[in-house]
Amino acid sequence: MSSGTEATSGQERDSADLARFGYSQELKRSLGLGSSFAVAFSYISPSTGIFTLFALGLTTIGGVFIWTWPVVAIGQFLVALNFAEVSSHYPVAGSVFQWTKYMASRTYSWFTGWIYLFAGMLTVTAVVATLPLALIPALNGLGWHSLNAASLNTNLVIALITLVVITVLNIYGVKLVSIINNTGVVFEILGMFVFALVLMAFHNHQGFKVVTNSAGLPVNGSTFLAAMFMSLFVIYGFDTAATLAEETRDPRRAAPKAVLYSVIGAFIIGGVFLLGTLVAIPNMGVAVKNAWGPAQIIEANFSTPFATIYLLVVSAAIFVCCLSILAATIRLCFGMARDNQLPFSKPLAKVSPSLHTPVWSCIAVACIAAIPFWQYSGAGIIAIAATGMIYLSYFLGNIVIMRARVRGWPKTSAPFRLGRWGVLVNVVALIYGGAMLINFAWPRVASNPKPNQTSGLLHLNFLDGVPILWTVVIFIALIGAIYYLIVGRNKEFAPVLTPAEDDAPLAGSGAAPPA
Repeated sequence: MSSGTEATSGQERDSADLARFGYSQELKRSLGLGSSFAVAFSYISPSTGIFTLFALGLTTIGGVFIWTWPVVAIGQFLVALNFAEVSSHYPVAGSVFQWTKYMASRTYSWFTGWIYLFAGMLTVTAVVATLPLALIPALNGLGWHSLNAASLNTNLVIALITLVVITVLNIYGVKLVSIINNTGVVFEILGMFVFALVLMAFHNHQGFKVVTNSAGLPVNGSTFLAAMFMSLFVIYGFDTAATLAEETRDPRRAAPKAVLYSVIGAFIIGGVFLLGTLVAIPNMGVAVKNAWGPAQIIEANFSTPFATIYLLVVSAAIFVCCLSILAATIRLCFGMARDNQLPFSKPLAKVSPSLHTPVWSCIAVACIAAIPFWQYSGAGIIAIAATGMIYLSYFLGNIVIMRARVRGWPKTSAPFRLGRWGVLVNVVALIYGGAMLINFAWPRVASNPKPNQTSGLLHLNFLDGVPILWTVVIFIALIGAIYYLIVGRNKEFAPVLTPAEDDAPLAGSGAAPPA
């Protein structure tokens, strides 16, 4: 049989599998395992998260903060194992929302999807706000000295331009995004890894003992947990491979592999880059005092031309990360709208017949992601809220999966399965996730400040003393509750269907009577 015939046969098989979940093949199924991995890796994007919050870790416990990296990577890999098994059973667009839909009540799944959707949109905001941190120093190196890296206005303009560009690219299709994404991933992996080796070989000012050098800062449980925020912000989004399942060939096998490979790849590449960057700090005291990030370390070690080239490579990697995160969030929005679970679901679920993309979902996600720029106070503040809400949605998803396991799920086999290890992996993932949620919610200036402890945020008297993450989560949950109670619960949702040979949905049909 020719490869063309095999590809057609595979497409038909995947489309038929999707139809058994009650959905027609509207999105274009053009991603293989490599592209699926690349999209998930780009969402994680070690360079993006490290550039955003490296200074937070360094100024909290010095070089010791590198030890937060393996702790978070192990915890997230357990979560990824859990999600990989579920994605093998439910290869549909929507990730955590879809999984809770099959395993929990309609109300629970709706709120999980609602929280996850806004977490994704805040993450889009945070990553487009990160791009200027690398791009402005690179442009300065090219002679654009009028650009001020410390200016919030300059950062804001570049972030908004980036948001517009990635929205247009996503409208024109996942295949275009995939081509750009695959190229960017190669540059990020080779660039970060090779560059880190160069730093360790030729610019090793601190020695490898830097991993025990706290620069005189106190290292205890509290400071270690605060320093974790860079690592926590980096290693999530691996479920993107499952979110794009309807655009992936053979998703029951490819998606779980891509989910796990993306975590492993990010851990190795990011860990090597972190070590290379830390050993290359010329003076630890100066770096801590001035809150240096990777851009300052690069500029301190290399000539302007070389530093500029590398910062441009990093900027490209961050741009690709922006593309991937927006693509994943758009698919979640589309998946919820297709099930009639969002306001204005009909236009949000409409797929362009020529572009094979949900155009209005693209536009809606981008517009909402732009709202936090109204009171812009830097990428770090946005990253705090985004990361906290992502971990909350992951935790809500893991609770439901654990409940399903206790009730005997899965009774049927899938290409990827944990078998008898499923319950143990799930329990440890819940313990880890719960501990991290407490860590996120804990009020502290470094990771969950109050508005009066920041600059640039609108200070409202009644919210001035409330930690930012608390305000964001309560506001989004409250808006969701009002909508759901008044409108959402009376809408007719799509039935919850699974293939006949798979486990029946634990949530029942999920269809509501017509309003």
